[in-house]
Amino acid sequence: MDSKAELAGKNVFLSERQVVGYFGGKFVAYLALAHRESAPRLRDAMERKGGYILHIDGTCEGDCPNLFSGLDGVSELVLDTVKIPSEKKELLVPFFRRVKKQYGDPSPIVNDMGRGIADAVEEVFPCVPDYICHFHFLRDIGKDLLLEEYAALRKRLRKLNARSLLRQRARYLEKKIVDSSLCPDDFQASLEAGEKGSASTEGTSLMTAYTLIHWAFDHRSQSDGFGFPFDRPHLDFFRRLQKAYGIVKDLAVVRLRDDFGDGKHFEIVLKVLKDVAEDGLLEEIASSLERKAEVFDQFRTAMRVALPENKKGINDTGEENDFKNSLAEAPEKKETYAKMMEQLETYWEKFFEGALPVDTPEGTIYIKPQRTNNILERFFREEKRLGRKKTGTASLNKTLKAIFSDTPLVKNLEKQEYVEIILGGCSDLAERFAEIDVRMVRKKLENSQKSNEKISPGIGKLIKNADLITKIRSAFVSQAN
Repeated sequence: MDSKAELAGKNVFLSERQVVGYFGGKFVAYLALAHRESAPRLRDAMERKGGYILHIDGTCEGDCPNLFSGLDGVSELVLDTVKIPSEKKELLVPFFRRVKKQYGDPSPIVNDMGRGIADAVEEVFPCVPDYICHFHFLRDIGKDLLLEEYAALRKRLRKLNARSLLRQRARYLEKKIVDSSLCPDDFQASLEAGEKGSASTEGTSLMTAYTLIHWAFDHRSQSDGFGFPFDRPHLDFFRRLQKAYGIVKDLAVVRLRDDFGDGKHFEIVLKVLKDVAEDGLLEEIASSLERKAEVFDQFRTAMRVALPENKKGINDTGEENDFKNSLAEAPEKKETYAKMMEQLETYWEKFFEGALPVDTPEGTIYIKPQRTNNILERFFREEKRLGRKKTGTASLNKTLKAIFSDTPLVKNLEKQEYVEIILGGCSDLAERFAEIDVRMVRKKLENSQKSNEKISPGIGKLIKNADLITKIRSAFVSQAN
């Protein structure tokens, strides 16, 4: 009997989606309990390898809770997870104490520069070396340096309404292409042939104008997937619009002839492109942004983090012997870059280099912490990618609200060593889960359900109104009178 029919036989009627969600949540609950019962064996396994390196980081979107995780940088196992409203010290201290109780003190800790995290780490792990994630450090420096101009560029592009107007033109041109039975493959073939005069084929102005619009919209293909400030998609969009404008303007002057008129399809997009490409304020902002971005990229190169050319992203281990030498060659301390240099000086001692000696039953060994929190970043990116693929939406606000806080533990099942530890001699997970008190599972599911209680979208929007109390009071007072 399948799960849905089994439940229906007990007068529990659920949709397919609810069935999957219910049993998925039940599996996570069993796994979380098995994981925590296995903490002593996990701790022994890590101590035999010299202890563990605690990488801590969280992810959230919009107003959803922060899914915060602690992971061992040596075994790359998720050790513990929690859902918290924010990364405030008072919310993180209990989580860190739980990790400490289960696994002891880590060798070092790797985290971002969040104030709440730093204060909580100092209270719970006062004698543990605390290192800054190089990726987060670079990202924060880049935001301080570039965000003002980048926000201004985005605002100016929005004011000129370039995207909306170009989408309108694209829809119009697309309809013309369909109605005229033009073949994009023929157009592509003529371009690839590269023969002089090949651009005089039927419908070329139409196809060219349409193609250039979508080429501009494809600006995100220039990004490497690290997000701002490493990627600057709005700047890439503006520069592509300028290039497209230069081509369209030249072709419009030539007044290319075909069966659809004297290059009139170029004229359709020319004004929109012109208003953006020749906007003096946009050019001024973009040029200033590029000058600062060049400085930021020099530091990015010096730190060997998120470099597009080596395709290692934030997995790059860098060349630590050259690290300080590269930074020493950074631009002189001008007023524009004073904050960047100040941060470098402030956090310099929290940059680790070289391997750390640790004692094990077999003697002293050396472990080398990753320079970034990429283990967690990579995990969060993968989970978000799967979520977007599943839902088809860019925002995962609802997904992160509904997800069980222990869900990241499922990632551990990819490692055979972990599976053997939590099985504890059982032949499979089913046998292991059978040893767990079902009452504990029910309680965990109930607690998770309470933490995920939903309110209607209307009420959710209403409670965010800053004047809510005043409006309620006024409404009732007016009725009472």
